[in-house]
Amino acid sequence: MDYEKFKVTDDVKLKLHKAMLKPRMVEEKMLILLRQGKISKWFSGIGQEAISVGVTSALHASEYILPMHRNLGVFTTREIPLYRLFSQWQGKASGFTNGRDRSFHFGTQEYKIVGMISHLGPQLGVADGIALAHKLRGENKVTAVFTGEGATSEGDFHEALNVAAVWDLPVLFCIENNGYGLSTPTEEQYRCEHLADKGAGYGMESHIIDGNNILEVYTKVNALCTDIRANPRPVLLEFKTFRMRGHEEASGTKYVPKELMEEWAQKDPLDNFADYLKEHKLLNDASEKEIRATISDEIDAHLQQAYEEEAIIFNESKELSDVYFNIDLEDVTPDIHTKNIRLVDAISDGLRGAMEKHDNLVIMGQDVAEYGGVFKITDGFVAAFGKERVRNTPICESAIVAAAMGLSINGMKAVMEMQFADFASSGFNPIVNYLAKTHYRWGEKADVVIRMPCGGGVAAGPFHSQTNEAWFTKTPGLKVVYPAFPVDAKGLLATAIEDPNPVLFFEHKGLYRSVYQEVPTNHFTIPFGEASLLREGDAITIVSYGAGVHWALETLDKNKDIKADLLDLRTLVPLDMERICSSVKKTGKLIILQEDSLFGGIASDISSLVMENCFEYLDGPIKRVASMETPIPFNAELERNYLAKSKFEAALLALLAY
Repeated sequence: MDYEKFKVTDDVKLKLHKAMLKPRMVEEKMLILLRQGKISKWFSGIGQEAISVGVTSALHASEYILPMHRNLGVFTTREIPLYRLFSQWQGKASGFTNGRDRSFHFGTQEYKIVGMISHLGPQLGVADGIALAHKLRGENKVTAVFTGEGATSEGDFHEALNVAAVWDLPVLFCIENNGYGLSTPTEEQYRCEHLADKGAGYGMESHIIDGNNILEVYTKVNALCTDIRANPRPVLLEFKTFRMRGHEEASGTKYVPKELMEEWAQKDPLDNFADYLKEHKLLNDASEKEIRATISDEIDAHLQQAYEEEAIIFNESKELSDVYFNIDLEDVTPDIHTKNIRLVDAISDGLRGAMEKHDNLVIMGQDVAEYGGVFKITDGFVAAFGKERVRNTPICESAIVAAAMGLSINGMKAVMEMQFADFASSGFNPIVNYLAKTHYRWGEKADVVIRMPCGGGVAAGPFHSQTNEAWFTKTPGLKVVYPAFPVDAKGLLATAIEDPNPVLFFEHKGLYRSVYQEVPTNHFTIPFGEASLLREGDAITIVSYGAGVHWALETLDKNKDIKADLLDLRTLVPLDMERICSSVKKTGKLIILQEDSLFGGIASDISSLVMENCFEYLDGPIKRVASMETPIPFNAELERNYLAKSKFEAALLALLAY
């Protein structure tokens, strides 16, 4: 292995050797513990240490790294105390996830490390967001993100590279090409000769690096980082290496030809570099033995510390309270000065007020800049706040959701507009697996609002008309908001942006320009989890949200003799069950109206909760009214009969007569 052409001081050479030796020795110990049943799983990076150590050594301690499960060298080079890693792998409290996740599925702001999730791809977009935050603040920093050759087939990989290229983000995309994705060899995964060739498709600089040569990794990455800090841009790096053990230990390596294993064993990055150092009198058997003894003592001492730590005791209250980032939000009361505006204008006003208040808030979405968004909600925002903060995005919902998460990790706020709520399906993975789970897993907030224009009644057909809130109310960690009136839209949006948790903010397209209200002109907030009582009566309780509220109002206006409590939920998560139950106890009857199709919707959960908690107060069966169990049709007559509005009056009268 050629080390001579890389100009590195002797001190750095010795430091790099020790930095590679430490994760190797930790891994060897972990393999023993795995066989003893003291840890549950292990993903080995033996033979790939030069990549983790070289890249991490080239970055500044203040620069973020997003590693994978074979990058132990990132964690040890950043000098995370070993007992914390051992506690993490044993599911103890001194780890980083309070026993809620395993392996390297965690992050730590203290060490500027953001760990992976098992879906692999989203972390590439998160790196984009972290780098974007640095760039917007004028900080000359690099963000490095790792992936394997298998994950380069995922859409998230391509989306993240495209976003980084379009926005000139200072990201090092590090591909560890180790020959196999579990058991599938590279020739069955891609057809280009080198994965680095993929960079050309995005106009991105790329390099191929010998991932088993520590001096090549360190010197080339160090030079690139120095240049990227001065000239921000993304760079794609393909590290050629090999996985000497199974994808995880249980899978073994029987599928690997013996001669291939023997070939790569001769290229071991640690053994070869140690031989080089000994050849140049920088290391000898005695000094190497001394280094090993020191590391071994450290491992044993920290393992003992982890063993002695008490096991985590289940605490239901703590588990539930840690799903969300808890913070006391300041209530800002509405001003007496108002103006009569539409719901669409109220949302625009709410966004504008938040942008004025928070100079670290970024709006992202397709066509949101000069065009003002397809519904013109951000019209004029570029002139007011600039293109850096009001950003048009490529059509890549998954990467932009992930980038919003990255902005949050790096101290900023993000509002992302899904052009239509239907398109959230293209960004579903990072919403439900990254944003929703981050705080519960490792205590990090997800200060992200996703705006969701939704709903039928506008003849937009199956792909632009869904009201798909039930996709997200099922997912712990997300908050779901669905206003029906301009005042609520403005106040709740302000609250959503203040809230450091991920919020899905549904905006009914059919209400945008049809509903007017006197709206306070100041920037004010409305608390989550408080339903609004719009009508009062003792005959029946009507619960709805979004357009359903207006359908219920129309029905009550038509049937003025019906004395009903009409509750507008306003937020679905958190849900105001206290007010619902209080009303049901008074009226004895409950009907729930939703625009979404019936099965699996929020109405089903409300019905169940009332049955469980208020059964003895009911004077009749709970009635759910919802749209048909079909996709939403385009034809106006078909759509009219599809929507729950057409069924509500009859259902209401039938329940009253029960």
